[in-house]
Amino acid sequence: MAKEVLLIGATGFVGSAILNELLARGHKVTAVVRDPSKLEGQAVTAVKEDVANVDAITALAKGKDAVISAYNPGWTNPNIATLITENYPKILAAAKQSGVARLLIVGGAGTLFCAPGLRVVDSGVIPDEIMGGVRPLGDFYLNTLMNEDDIDWVFFSPAGAFDENGERTGKFRLGKDDLIVDAEGNSHISVQDYAVAMVDELEQKNHHKERFTIGY
Repeated sequence: MAKEVLLIGATGFVGSAILNELLARGHKVTAVVRDPSKLEGQAVTAVKEDVANVDAITALAKGKDAVISAYNPGWTNPNIATLITENYPKILAAAKQSGVARLLIVGGAGTLFCAPGLRVVDSGVIPDEIMGGVRPLGDFYLNTLMNEDDIDWVFFSPAGAFDENGERTGKFRLGKDDLIVDAEGNSHISVQDYAVAMVDELEQKNHHKERFTIGY
């Protein structure tokens, strides 16, 4: 059955893949984007709005089956850490105020465990130039979402890396809090397969108020 979805960040790297998967499966999408012209010609309602505007996002989310957030200020944005820290609680607040049943968040891999008691973010493998985006999103999950009981949320962490030239295979493994690695010890997924699993979650509702992850 088709769902009505509010998709935040629909023109980004991950958001655009999720949008494509949603539309391919016949779901009805309202997209919150910085530049609606990027979605011209697609079967989507594109709205230019700032995620910091809680009232506006609340109004857009009302009546929807779910909010999917692929919000990212941009890895090269010098204010990425501040924007994630300030805006993710606002996205959560808007979803709750709207009465929408579910909030599905494109998470990060940083808070996954790569060894007993050791999270990826503390392992030294994450380059300093992207830490400003990794740690604040992880902190939001650990300090805010894990204490959130008033909405049915999921935080979907990708594998350690997205395959640059990946394909939609539909074949992957899901896990919970541990980084999924292949036989060679690599943790990777295509953005297309990540999108498949996100829309599967929208349709199947297998996870509730928890994080899950993916990998080959």
